[in-house]
Amino acid sequence: MQDSLIVISFRLGYNTITLNRNQYHITRNPPMVIELEDLSIYYGVQQVLKNISFQVESKAVGMLGPNGAGKTTLIRTLLGFLKPTQGWGSVLGLDISTRQSEIRQRIGYMPENDCFVSGMNAVTFVAYAGELCGLPHSDAIQRAHEVLQYVGLGEARYRVLDTYSTGMKQRLKLAQALVHDPELVLLDEPTNGMDPPGRLRMLDLIRDISYDKGIHTILSSHLLPDVEYVCQEVIVIHQGRVVMQSEMAELKQNTQKRFDVKVRGPHERFTHILDEYGYEWRPLKDEILRIALPENISPRVFFEIAVRNNMQIRYLRRMEHSLEDIFAQAVGET
Repeated sequence: MQDSLIVISFRLGYNTITLNRNQYHITRNPPMVIELEDLSIYYGVQQVLKNISFQVESKAVGMLGPNGAGKTTLIRTLLGFLKPTQGWGSVLGLDISTRQSEIRQRIGYMPENDCFVSGMNAVTFVAYAGELCGLPHSDAIQRAHEVLQYVGLGEARYRVLDTYSTGMKQRLKLAQALVHDPELVLLDEPTNGMDPPGRLRMLDLIRDISYDKGIHTILSSHLLPDVEYVCQEVIVIHQGRVVMQSEMAELKQNTQKRFDVKVRGPHERFTHILDEYGYEWRPLKDEILRIALPENISPRVFFEIAVRNNMQIRYLRRMEHSLEDIFAQAVGET
């Protein structure tokens, strides 16, 4: 009788080792773009990031959250500017606690706040950013011209930065993040303060970076339409925690129809009926209710309820799925 076949497989670093009797096979596993495990950050006694764990592969990922959710703190941690109080993390396979300089040489960062040197022109500024990332001076100058042309600032590259408009400054920040040809870019509120045409131009650039140039992209924003336009996956951060990680297509598919409704009549009776029907609702200001309906239910049901109970529908509006709704769903407030 032959011995039963025993196969043992285990992971060692970025390799998977498979043992089969006297033979072994090593499979190389490429590192995740970002990998965090039980990561926490404190400012003094205040815990800002709370036991965050997630993995990001080679996709355009949106990091959604309201102002103050912890998005910028997380980005600074990934850049190595903040050291985790507890937990572990890596970017492009490099430990964020011990290999910060190597990480910053391989990624680009577009900060939310302006970071310019007054009196410089665009070419000098972007080339300087390239040299800080390790490019020789001549290469940095050449790359500065190329990326400024790419973001649409070629004709304004010799202008002093102080004369730039808000939209031009945002595109300049993107240029300095790209000058050293990074593998990953972290974009913190990249459309802040931009008018609609400028915002769309910026989002088109980010899409091109992610899909056509093959650069991994993390887009941090509180604007769902921006993330929806660019990203394939979304991570939702709320009060320092990751409350949702989902493919964008799946997130949109799972979003119910939502309506803002105002009734004239006894609110408690109306909401009691909604509860009986199993419809999710929550109060908004001015006595408006936000109500979620299944896809197969028509908003006519609101009028039917009102007629049967001597009420009037005074306001009815279909709401597109919003960041607020997704947060409410993620934290269980719907």
